[in-house]
Amino acid sequence: MKLAVVTAGLSVPSSSRLLADRLAAATVAASSSPVSVSVVELRDIALDVTKNLLTGFPSPALRSAIASVVDADALVVVTPVFTAGYSGLFKSFFDVLDADSLAGKPVLLGATGGTERHSLVLDYQLRPLFGYLKADPVATGVYAASSDWGSGEGALQRRIEKAGAELASLAAGRPALAQEPAFVPFEQLLAGAGE
Repeated sequence: MKLAVVTAGLSVPSSSRLLADRLAAATVAASSSPVSVSVVELRDIALDVTKNLLTGFPSPALRSAIASVVDADALVVVTPVFTAGYSGLFKSFFDVLDADSLAGKPVLLGATGGTERHSLVLDYQLRPLFGYLKADPVATGVYAASSDWGSGEGALQRRIEKAGAELASLAAGRPALAQEPAFVPFEQLLAGAGE
């Protein structure tokens, strides 16, 4: 399996890159087949992304990054949260991809931020973005706030391992891990009411 990791962290070291590396490692550990991992650091190609938006012509470095993502069997994507949303660089990179280039591709969504209050970015911004791109996000997204690093890492690591197992399973074409249904149809609730 070819796994592409896209991270939009701006600093060195970056908590976004740290989370991305750990999500990739969990996916590799859960995979039943060999996995090759390629990492796309958007910070390194930020000017290339901007120039492509302005001109429509990708540089060789951007062309290589796009190929890594498009040719991968699965993706891990991680963005820092800025002003209650994904980073502009993160969004701009996915804006330069062809509209159908991620169709059906399994994706593990991740984000980092200073406070737990921004954790909804996974469901209210990243999921709709990758839904529009016709990708197939796994059920478990991983958000890591500053408090998750250090003393809070046990719970974070459990979320990372669960999400990595879901991505490995989806990429291998196996059915998703068994979970309780999130939604029970009203008719089903009524049918059980007389018991």
